[in-house]
Amino acid sequence: MGHIARMFACLLLCGAAHFAEAVESPARIHASYDVLKGGIKGVTITETYTRTQDRYHIESVSKAVGLLAAFKPETIRVTSEGALTARGLRPLAYVQERKLDSDRNTRADFDWAANRITLTDRAGERTQPLPGGTQDRLSAMYQFLFAPLHKAAALDFHMTNGSKVDIYNYLVTRDQSVTIPLGTFKAIYLASPPKPGESRTEIWLAEERGNVPCKMVITDPDGDQLVQVLTSFAAE
Repeated sequence: MGHIARMFACLLLCGAAHFAEAVESPARIHASYDVLKGGIKGVTITETYTRTQDRYHIESVSKAVGLLAAFKPETIRVTSEGALTARGLRPLAYVQERKLDSDRNTRADFDWAANRITLTDRAGERTQPLPGGTQDRLSAMYQFLFAPLHKAAALDFHMTNGSKVDIYNYLVTRDQSVTIPLGTFKAIYLASPPKPGESRTEIWLAEERGNVPCKMVITDPDGDQLVQVLTSFAAE
């Protein structure tokens, strides 16, 4: 059960870049995911994305289930809100709240006019430069709705979890397929380049579902894997 911290830290690890064009997104999306380790479900995720004119709001609730819940019945609520622009989502506020470990709560406030981001966590509040196109861990998942990935060979972008801003790199492979409990989908495959001693992330985007991530695999340096799969999806 020592993997609980890593499991919850990796729930929403996915990303997107700052793209040249945007498409019209659905007004509302409901999605659910299971997170498995060794084939055993330990976490469920329910998410709602809402678009209102030129604004968006995303809420994600992750809950421990099964043996993991018996050990630590953690619930994490994450929200991201901001503006819809010609280049997709531009987050303004990101909040991650834990039911039990509240001292691990984080927040990010984006000041695009001044190109500054304010991060808040257990270490306190600090402000630093805001790289162009930065996403948060939640908005990054839905930025794929706006991504012309048929033109991309690689993605390089910044993303924050409320404590820091890191740069992420993915290679893009098109014309793939992926099979999950919901069925088999034509997919775009993203993979972080292998680096010694670092975790590797693989993401499959379901093209028939507007490039929503339908499967993600995070492989630790020791070979342990977390697998996140889409279990339900509805768009309005």
